[in-house]
Amino acid sequence: MNLKFTKMHGLGNDFVVIDAVRQTVNLTSEQVRQIADRHFGVGCDQLLLVEPPVNKEADFCYRIFNADGSEVSQCGNGARCFARFVYEQGLSDKQEVRVDTQNGRLILRRTDDGNITVDMGVPWHDPVQIPMRADHESESYVVDVGGESFSFGAVSMGNPHIVLVVDNIDDSPVLSLGPVLESHDLFPERVNVGFMQILDSHHIRLRVYERGSGETLACGSGACGAVVVGIGQGLLKSPVQVDLPGGSLSISWLGRGNAVFMSGPAVTVFVGMIEL
Repeated sequence: MNLKFTKMHGLGNDFVVIDAVRQTVNLTSEQVRQIADRHFGVGCDQLLLVEPPVNKEADFCYRIFNADGSEVSQCGNGARCFARFVYEQGLSDKQEVRVDTQNGRLILRRTDDGNITVDMGVPWHDPVQIPMRADHESESYVVDVGGESFSFGAVSMGNPHIVLVVDNIDDSPVLSLGPVLESHDLFPERVNVGFMQILDSHHIRLRVYERGSGETLACGSGACGAVVVGIGQGLLKSPVQVDLPGGSLSISWLGRGNAVFMSGPAVTVFVGMIEL
């Protein structure tokens, strides 16, 4: 099987985007892993499928696969790349594109400065919805790892996130603590782990250990989750600039019951063909 693909990135969080509207695509988990492999495949953090809509009110369906082949429900940086892809490929000329995901509908908009703004929807705080094993909802939880206690906030942006506030992300244990928390028993579907350094109430630095992918240069839904947790804990005020290793995003949230809006760039790197 030969598949045409486009390599893209949002702040260094890189994707293989495949048009499943104009070509037949039926990938196995093994094939996703093959494409994502940085030595024997194309290489990416996640693979994105652009599919025809099932619902007449939507323009497209959006499916997301981690580098390990698992399918997930949300990816903010991927959503911006998705929008850039459908515009550049001539699949849509609408200013606003409505995209159905496993978690519901996203609304993607082109801005005058060339960036993409994504309506990420209303965040979920109930532990059952995250999902997380906890007796009741709280702005802060505690987990014990190796005899040490860590405080974190938790939220779902369509995928589960926890956020730890740290003094400096440069020397935080992202690569050691991240994978331990990702697969901790508290999180039945694993979890994305954010390490947030607060510069001021409108500006943070963030590193994210993503489930199924490891640490990435940027995580859009992770940036949204960090801002939601920070505002909920009274540490931040909207809007917030989020500096990630790959670049910056602007996140806005007006509080409980409101959608989170994320704005940032999306870039096409190259187009190719792969034989599977």
